Amino acid sequence: MLKTRLRDFFITHDDWIFAVSDYFHQYGIRSTLRYVPDENGERQMAGKRYHKYDFDDAFDFMRKHRPEWVKDVHVVPEDEVKRILYPTEAIKRLEASDSRIAAIVSVLEKAGVPRTHMGVTGSLLPGLDNETSDVDFIVYGKYWFIARDAINQAKKEAGFIEDINMNMWERIYKKRVPEISFEEFVVHEKRKGNRGMVKGTYFDLLFVRDWEQIKEPPARGKDIGTMKIKATVINSDFAFDSPAVYKVQHPEIDYVLSYTHTYAGQALPGELIEAQGVVEKIGEMKRLIVGTSREPKGEWIRSVTLLEKENML
Repeated sequence: MLKTRLRDFFITHDDWIFAVSDYFHQYGIRSTLRYVPDENGERQMAGKRYHKYDFDDAFDFMRKHRPEWVKDVHVVPEDEVKRILYPTEAIKRLEASDSRIAAIVSVLEKAGVPRTHMGVTGSLLPGLDNETSDVDFIVYGKYWFIARDAINQAKKEAGFIEDINMNMWERIYKKRVPEISFEEFVVHEKRKGNRGMVKGTYFDLLFVRDWEQIKEPPARGKDIGTMKIKATVINSDFAFDSPAVYKVQHPEIDYVLSYTHTYAGQALPGELIEAQGVVEKIGEMKRLIVGTSREPKGEWIRSVTLLEKENML
């Protein structure tokens, strides 16, 4: 079995490039199509042009060309994989050629994050980035929290890493299309501390589980309706993961999960949250799922505790 995890990329024998979208795989690698060779494509790698597919267009392409691979994500048989692109292996190459990556690596290394636990994903990983590409920087496992603190400290110093300005927050908000107001969005995001600017480029510090944190796959349940709840968060160890996981204290709901990055890291332990989403029943357990579509309507997570503290409620 091929060893892959969330945010790895791989190339098929057709030279299609996919992003791995799960930690657990059965009957193939759970992933999302990102790039396909196209002589008129807007991206270029090693003299070959590629077209980048957004989420919905990728599903349209796959339904036409590989309908048997289309499930809730794209499930690619392992024997179709020609090469896996690991984010950790891209660090050395990119550090030598990209001063933005070198700046982030330098800050994190000084804080005690080992290079073995750093990675770069997104368009930079296969080398299909352009002048508008953001930096998707990964730190694995427990070192992510050290990295987040180091990035926040670096923002306070006169270096290459800076805080996000309001124009960039507006751009991110429009891209995310969340169900909360812009003001609420910014208050939550600023507290998270995992976004910034490096030499004028927006970057995201992404959490991915270390290998030893990847255990049994979560069971799949049955959707039984929608619900809006208020609940107290009692554990948020994997709140920055995908999906983000919040264990909550509530009469009916045991966990709140977010499959949209917008609500990752949205609340801290002890905080009261308001959340609306789809209720999934697994045996005697119920989970509230947020992010059941690419741009989920009527689904959100907000920290009531944070908003009250900021006098926004």
